[in-house]
Amino acid sequence: MKKILIGCGILKKEINYLIEKNNWEIEVFYLDSSLHINFDKLYNGLKFFLEKFKDREKYVFYGCCHPQIDDLLKEYNCKRTIGQNCIEILLGNELFTEELTNGAFFLLEDWCLRFDFIFKEFLCWKEEMVKMVLKSEHKYFCCIKTPCSNDFYNESDVISRKYDIPIKWLNVNLDNLNNILKQTFYGN
Repeated sequence: MKKILIGCGILKKEINYLIEKNNWEIEVFYLDSSLHINFDKLYNGLKFFLEKFKDREKYVFYGCCHPQIDDLLKEYNCKRTIGQNCIEILLGNELFTEELTNGAFFLLEDWCLRFDFIFKEFLCWKEEMVKMVLKSEHKYFCCIKTPCSNDFYNESDVISRKYDIPIKWLNVNLDNLNNILKQTFYGN
């Protein structure tokens, strides 16, 4: 019987690629990547899948995206990926911390393509508020391309112009993500 991975959909393409490439016997169920900004929906989504697969060997691909995530996973004897969030898991702690310290707001393809939905529709923020929050906390958009990413240059350029925040592109491989997943599933 395959192991179960319940994960954030932000790196869906990358995780699916690694599962296939490594021939891992893993069945994956993804939650919407915007749920980490709605704690109730994230908690309920995780709990739904943890309960559904309570008798199976299961893992969670999330960082510390919910204040009670570790307690919830302990209740279901479930292990999660090590890392603060999906971006750190992808980039590794050193690069993640460096970019964050320099003022990055990270954008992966998924969030870039749904930026307005996440901020304006999901959070019900007005454009002026989004701009104020972004500019007060961040110096640039760090757009991350992986080998699985499609071209999202035009979409990121629109966001950059709209919010008057420059873009820095970062091309990354999947080595750190692969190592974290392997360690999570197999302990090595």
